[in-house]
Amino acid sequence: MHYEVTEASAALIKFCTEYKLRLATAESCTGGLVAAALTEAPGSSAVFEGGFVTYSDDAKQQMLSVPANTLKLFGAVSRQTAEAMSEGALLGTKADFAVSITGIAGPDGGTPEKPVGLVHFSCVSRNGASMHAVKKFGDIGRAEVRRKSVVHALRMLTELTQVEAAKRPRWKPRPPPEPVKEFVIKEWPDKMRKI
Repeated sequence: MHYEVTEASAALIKFCTEYKLRLATAESCTGGLVAAALTEAPGSSAVFEGGFVTYSDDAKQQMLSVPANTLKLFGAVSRQTAEAMSEGALLGTKADFAVSITGIAGPDGGTPEKPVGLVHFSCVSRNGASMHAVKKFGDIGRAEVRRKSVVHALRMLTELTQVEAAKRPRWKPRPPPEPVKEFVIKEWPDKMRKI
């Protein structure tokens, strides 16, 4: 796995572990590479909830509840579909954050309106925060489009988790109890003795 992907995923897993955040993925053109990058990092089981690889339109509808009308009107490679995919990943898991990728890695499948290298991303949190991005990587080769897509998805997850984590106090373990101080019983005053 590319060092840029490895470093980004390891840093994200470490951060999410510290803040007790759970992640999910919904991927089309990357075919599960983001999930693979996340689970490559040590400690990922404390963070990664699950991933969906939805290559076909039918899979997007069945596994992520992407509306058929969205696919019909905007196509599989669109902002609307990416957003529906990430929201579907949240609905299908107990994750706090989900990222989705849908694009055209090539070498075939491009059109003048949607050329090879066009990729849409969506990242959402369970409390309603969201991000969308579109990248036009160009016809740089299938493997490179997919690698750059994985890196960008990890960056989006990192950005949104950090923004949301800043709104909540950092979890800290309870401090150990203070040791019991020694005390000496003094002699009762004379007045008290008479009672």
